[in-house]
Order: sequence, then C-alpha cells, then structure tokens
Amino acid sequence: MELWMTHSMHATLLGLPEPVSDELERAFRAEGLALECRRLSPAKPSLPQVFPPGLVLLWEEEGSLEQAVSTCRQLASVCALSRSWLFVLTRRDASEQSELILAGASECISPSGEHWAPNLLTHVRHLRIPTREGTPKGGRAHSRVPPEQALQTLLSATTADLGHDFFRTLVKQLAEAFRVTCAMVGEMLPEQDSIQTLAFWSRGAFQGTVTYPLSGTPCHNAVLHSICHYADDVSRHFPEDLMLTDLGLRGYLGSALRSSRGEVIGVLAILHDQLLDAGELDFSLLGAFATRAGAELERIRAQAELERTRDFLRNTLEAVPDPIFVKDRNHRVLVVNSALCRLVGRPASELLGQRSIDVMPEYQEQSAWEQDEQSFASGQPGESEQSFIDGTGMNRTIVTRRAVFPGADGQPSLVSVLRDLTERKRLETQLRLADRMTSMGTLAASVAHEINNPLSYVCANISYLGEQLAGDTFSPELLAELRQVMVETQEGAARVRAIVQDLKSFARGDEEHQGPVDVHRVIESAARLVRNELQRYNAQLEQVLEPVPLVLGNASRLGQVLVNLLVNAMQAFPEARSENNRIRVLTRREGPRRVVVEVEDNGKGMSQEVIERIFDPFFTTKPVGVGTGLGLSICHTIVQSMGGQIDVRSVPGRGTTFVLALVGIEEDKGERKNGSTPLVEESASLRPYAAG
Repeated sequence: MELWMTHSMHATLLGLPEPVSDELERAFRAEGLALECRRLSPAKPSLPQVFPPGLVLLWEEEGSLEQAVSTCRQLASVCALSRSWLFVLTRRDASEQSELILAGASECISPSGEHWAPNLLTHVRHLRIPTREGTPKGGRAHSRVPPEQALQTLLSATTADLGHDFFRTLVKQLAEAFRVTCAMVGEMLPEQDSIQTLAFWSRGAFQGTVTYPLSGTPCHNAVLHSICHYADDVSRHFPEDLMLTDLGLRGYLGSALRSSRGEVIGVLAILHDQLLDAGELDFSLLGAFATRAGAELERIRAQAELERTRDFLRNTLEAVPDPIFVKDRNHRVLVVNSALCRLVGRPASELLGQRSIDVMPEYQEQSAWEQDEQSFASGQPGESEQSFIDGTGMNRTIVTRRAVFPGADGQPSLVSVLRDLTERKRLETQLRLADRMTSMGTLAASVAHEINNPLSYVCANISYLGEQLAGDTFSPELLAELRQVMVETQEGAARVRAIVQDLKSFARGDEEHQGPVDVHRVIESAARLVRNELQRYNAQLEQVLEPVPLVLGNASRLGQVLVNLLVNAMQAFPEARSENNRIRVLTRREGPRRVVVEVEDNGKGMSQEVIERIFDPFFTTKPVGVGTGLGLSICHTIVQSMGGQIDVRSVPGRGTTFVLALVGIEEDKGERKNGSTPLVEESASLRPYAAG
C-alpha cells in the first residue's frame, strides 16, 4: 500500500520555542518537503486525540526524565493511530535518550551547535514524505496497517475493557484488524525464563492458557530487542519452537511489554500462516498497543499485590489474639480485628465508620477521647489502664497501647492494641495472697511469742487483782499498787491489740484501694511483726527516719513489701555468724514528690548475675523449702502499681540495699513531722517487757 501518496502531510510542533519553530519551517521549505506546520502547546489537556499524518516534534528541555518518559508513552500511542513519527528535540545524554526511545519516541534529535534543523533533516530524508512536486522522499514501504475504521474499532474496543477482559479483546481485535491467523499476549513469569499467555486468539477462537520456555522462540528476540519481525519462515529460524510448526505459522511480529520502570514484563505478538509483510507503522502501532498492554498488566499486578498485601495484613490482624483497632484523625474507626469484635460483643459492620467514642462504654467515653487526642497531638506512643465492661457484661481490666502513624491521606492515624489483664490481675492477687500467707507462716512463731509475753503478765496481773479485791479493806499503799498493776495490765492489752491490728492490716485484702500512707507507721508495724525473727537471728534493727510526706499507695501492700525485705535481709545473714547482724531502715525525701525508703543489711551480698535476675518470678538462691522465689517479684509488682520503683545495690561479702522510690503527696495534703533531726531508734524487740 502506498501509504503517504494519498495524504497531505503535517508537522505538529509541540512546545517548540518560536526561534526553533521558525528555523525548522524554513528548513522544510528549503528541502522542498510538503509539510504543513502547526504549533501547539505541549500541555496534555490541549493534545488532540489524533494528530494529522506526518511528523510530531516534541520539545523536551525541562522536567524530570520520568515526566518525559510518561509524555512519550502517551504521544506514541496517539502517533501510531495517526500514522505519524514522534521526534523528541532534547539535550539529554545518550542513555536518557534511549529511555525516551524505549517509551515510544521514533528518534531523539540533538542540536548541531545552536541549530536543530541539520540533524532533524538527516532523519527526515529517510522517511517517505512527499515533496511539493508530489514525489515521496525515500524508498517504497509496505504496511499492514488497517484502515481508519478498523483502527478506531480496535482503539474503542480496547479502551472499554480493563483487567483480563482487556487482553482477550486486544488479541481478538488485533488479529481481525491486521488480518492475521493468531494474536497473543503473554506475561513473563517470575523466573524470567518462561512466558504464560494472558490471552491467545488463533483461527477465530480463544485458546487455553499456554506456558512455554522463552529460549529458542521469536518472543525471546522481542524481549531482547523490544521489537522482532520475521516476514516468513519463522519456524526455520526457531526449530525448537514446536508451536510454530504445529500451528503452521510462517510470519511473526512481536513487541515487548515494559513496566513503568522499563523492565520487560511480557510480549504482544501477531502471527500468520502466510507471508507477514510489515512496515514502520506496523511496528509503531504494535508497539503502541504493547505499551498499553504493559501498562494494564502492571496495573493488574499492582492491584493483585495490593490485594495480597491487604489479605496478609488482614490475616495478621486476625491472628493477633489481642483486640486491635485503627482510627483516623476524626476518631472514626477504620480497621478492627475479630478479637475486638468479641470483646465489645458487636460485629465489625457496626464498628467501622463509627467514632471510637461511640464504641466505648458511656462512663469511659471522655477519658478514652482525651487519651487518644493526647497521642494525636504529641505523636508519641501512649499507654493507659482502665476497667471495661465487655459484651457479656463482665468487668475486665484492659491496658491500651497507642501509636500514631501517617495515614493514606497524609493525616495521622492511630492504632490501639488492647491487652486483657483480667486473668493476670486475678493471678497476681492470688500470688500476693499466697506470698502473704507464706510470710504469715514464717512470722507465726514470732507473732505468737509477741502476744504471749504481754498476755502472760496480763493474766498474772488479773489474777493478782482478783486476789487483792477479795479483801474487805484496802490500805492507801495497796490502792496505789493496784493502780500501777492496772496501768501495766492496760499496757499489755494494748500491746496485744497493736500486734493483732498489725497482723490484720498485713493480711487483709483491700488490693486496689490507694490513698495517703504514712511510711513511718508502716515501717513500725512491719518491725513489730518481725520482732521475734530479729531475736532468732540475733539481729539489730536500726531505723533512721527523716521527716517525709505521706505517699500514694496501699498501707497493707507496702507493709507486705517491707516485711518481705526485712525477712530476706535476716535470711541473708551467714549461718556461722551470730554477732554484728545489722539491718537499717532509712527514709528521706528527694524533691517535692519523691520519698525514698532503703532497707540495708550487712549480710552475704549478691553477685551481679544474681542481681540481674533478682526480680524474676520463681528465681531464688535459698535452699529448697525456704521461699517460693515469688517474694521479690511480687514486691516489684506492688511498688510499680503504686507508681514507684524498686532497685537493688549489693556487694558480695558486704551486704545488700533495696531502694524504694515512692510517690510523695504534696505538703498541703499532709506530711509526717518528726522534728528537724532524724529519728534514730533501736528496735524495741530487743528490750524485754518487765512484768510488774
């Protein structure tokens, strides 16, 4: 077909500076080319859907390479349908020019000095462009390009479909438009050594999916050289490709499918059982549809990867046993997992899109909102613990950890992970109770002895009083003695009552209540409970108590900590040593809101390896049957629950010091006043009672 003889030719100048446009138009006239020049802006919205046949000259001087590649891809498709060549006038280097050619440019033109016309004319002279006398420049070319109506049908059909339907429509319409036996489009498999057909049209019908090795096929050449054409005897060139022989195919024209990064991802080919002539426009047209097919394949792969990623994340969220939800900056729930749905007793469909304040129980709405807002505002992770009524009406203890991350729209999103601590809290309560019972068992003999001493002389005094009161007369001297015996009896009874009260305070179960606590009273109570143990270990307890504020906590639980530390200190004394066993309890104030309590002994001390594990549950250095290994772990938990910290210092052979840092309450809420000098007292456990 004489392609250009029946059409007037045009040169569309896209964005060329006026001096360059003037130069090229003068050069075309001087060369005698019958080209009608039209100047257009390169802005995409103003580009026509079809250019007049001829040349499209694109000025490419600014912008990124990615932008230039994208523009070339768009223009290449339009040029192929318009039967035009796309020339890019650019100063880019050779490697970047190659990228533009791969994107669909017919050629890249560089200037010769300050002039662009000489190099452009060198390429134009090889094209079949009519002169003003009507004789085409260049030699004869043959083309299979279908007529305009077939092109428009092909274009409209492939524009309407997406996904795998697009590939089926493409190969069917290509085969009919080019009047060939077969058309196929295939994707490169991950191993890069095989092709799997996405759509295969042969002899008027769709064929099944075919997977074949790339090596030894004309498609391999299409992959290597972007375009591959064998007009005849293609099976002779590729004897290993049995499909060519089986289908009786002689001609082949194929083009590589490329991704937006320029990587080969597949092949588009037409095949014929007769001679398959093809010209430059056939190459351009097939290349244009290969570009479109490559873009669609890349889109499908990206969508599939997105779906795989979404499914993976969804499965990951569902596998996490802890409740999780994500919300946007407006506190609307975007994502939930099934664990959260089970916790609140509502399906995901009722939660998604709701404000988180509508998901929480009414009594927690404002608190949850404020905590989320704090994380949004600071951008920092946060953590809080609260009670929560679940979907079954059960009261649970929940700790919520929050973290902010950038959302899809650039606005922050918040992910919250909830951990149900209800069972853990229950077990901790049981362990603390078990530890108290263990301590009470250890202290039983001491408490019995402490009660027996005053109780014995109370009983003796009561008997004495009974005997004396049996008389009829009382001398003044006897009355004075009876009054003294009564005072001593009252003191003994008060002593018993104090010991019983200490034991009740130690054993009672008000686990959760926290309020102002007098540290010194707790220390004195703990000292009374271990008084007999001090005598058994021949240990001296010294108290150095400075004036300190009240602390925030629970008196019973703090007493449990101090009793545990005192008993541990006594058990740390070497068995062979019975002299100079000393325990010292100190209190001091550090800053306005910090009260420090130290329990120091001069026992065996601990190695660094033991110190590193001292607060681990069930870790103990005591002999079998002495202790459970839970005491110090429970002490650590109790102190932390009161907002404090516990630490330890130890030197082997010299002793150990446990340091409690507790939260002090402001002075206007009360402070224990012990005078301006420290209170130093020796434990009364070493001063025996004297019965009167």
